[in-house]
Amino acid sequence: MNSRENKLKAFDRLLTIMDELREKCPWDKKQTLQSLRHLTIEETYELGDAILDNDLNEVKKELGDLLLHIVFYSKIGSETKHFDIADVANEICEKLISRHPHIYGDVEVTDEEDVKRNWENLKLKEGKESVLEGVPKSLPALVKASRIQDKVAGVGFDWEEPQQVFEKLEEELAELQDEIKKDDTDRIESEFGDVLFSMINYARFLNINPEDALERTNKKFIKRFQYLEKKAKEKSKSLQDMTLAEMDVFWEEAKKI
Repeated sequence: MNSRENKLKAFDRLLTIMDELREKCPWDKKQTLQSLRHLTIEETYELGDAILDNDLNEVKKELGDLLLHIVFYSKIGSETKHFDIADVANEICEKLISRHPHIYGDVEVTDEEDVKRNWENLKLKEGKESVLEGVPKSLPALVKASRIQDKVAGVGFDWEEPQQVFEKLEEELAELQDEIKKDDTDRIESEFGDVLFSMINYARFLNINPEDALERTNKKFIKRFQYLEKKAKEKSKSLQDMTLAEMDVFWEEAKKI
């Protein structure tokens, strides 16, 4: 692996290239914080895909893309004299030091849960009115639910045993069935949301990331369905003209691959 000196040289090289692109490239000169935002989100999802695929070479490339965006934002910030890359780095350094008193202070912890509780309590002491302030409003709903549950659990608002969460899930499913019988769409949607929220909470107690679990199933379904499409094409058949029984034969084959 690279030495600390080489790592610093590589980062300095990136900063130099960013300066040059911002000065000379028509596209780079035109970019703003707002125009880069959706690209950053896209790059983050691409990194997530690479991690789920366990493609470490792709992870390296996507991390580079994200690092570029951080440098790009910092360059724009320096031009408006609001902040630069040193300010960004120092800000996170100070936060890490203040949020880890068990490393940089005299606080003692026994496990990971102590660390998480301290983290949330420290944020409140820093002036935040709610532990949920740090949950981005634009997060996808599934991810947002998971973060909400993590944060409230960090201050002790939590179930004690996984079985309690499972029983709550069963309760929510029963309530959903009741609303389905009444055929009230608004209430059905509300109860369906409660079921999903409980499922995500249960995943936390099982030490499963619900986003990763669902994306894993998405990928599995896509792979099997595309196998079904391929086999149908090989037999010169259209899926629309096939019976479910015929499609199920290929689906079962796909499950064995």
